Amino acid sequence: MPPICPAARRLSAALLALTLVSGALAGCATRPPADDPEAQEEFRATNDPIEPWNRAMYDVHQAIDTVVLRPVAVGYRAVVPQPVRQGVSNALSNLRSPVILVNDALQGETERFYTTLTRFLLNSSIGLGGLFDVAKEIGLPPHTEDFGQTFAVAGVEEGPYLFIPVLGPSNPRDLLGFAAGIAADPFTWLTYGNADLADTLNYVRTGTTVVSTRESLLDTLDEVERTSLDPYATLRSAYRQQRARAIANTPTAAETDPQGLGTGLASETPAAPTP
Repeated sequence: MPPICPAARRLSAALLALTLVSGALAGCATRPPADDPEAQEEFRATNDPIEPWNRAMYDVHQAIDTVVLRPVAVGYRAVVPQPVRQGVSNALSNLRSPVILVNDALQGETERFYTTLTRFLLNSSIGLGGLFDVAKEIGLPPHTEDFGQTFAVAGVEEGPYLFIPVLGPSNPRDLLGFAAGIAADPFTWLTYGNADLADTLNYVRTGTTVVSTRESLLDTLDEVERTSLDPYATLRSAYRQQRARAIANTPTAAETDPQGLGTGLASETPAAPTP
């Protein structure tokens, strides 16, 4: 049997995660009694029918973050100068350009498609592989686009709120978009004639993305922990509001942030905390 390529393993893992979460949703979601209108309204507003499970996953994430993610991000900020960190962020964003381009096209956003294509060509060449955002300097700012947003534009419902350790806030629509983004990313499938090299490069890209994204969120998440009475609820509200703005193509400061894992799950800075 031929070896399974690293891209196929990543895609299989994403689809397995989606299957497991869907099964959990089928078994755990319960609505409040129909004769309790206030509870029904709160249920609809938070869109979090499996909140106990999500909070447990949030606690798992916080443990991982406390022991691994945050310390690494703090060290990264302390050791690597800001201009270098910005270059890494720029390069990671540039690598996501093909996926953004596909979603611009699927949504019929011709102007944004042209902007993404031009940005990718300029930054990949003059910008030295995306280390320098020369396109932004000439009036072509970046924007985010992913399959979760495209599914939303097509009318797919978001489904219940989910919290995935390491990936962060999500929902079934965005989780499916995560898998689609992996499948559509040409850099996922490149082997460079050497499967082991491709595997290594994919792991390096993923690890660098996680560290760069977490570093960009240090101040914001520290502020949430410091000021919010319920950080979980604050992040849930911030994520859902921000995804709504992203789907509507409302400009936000997050459009210049590192692009997370290429999914929108953990890529965008939460909105201002609202306990």
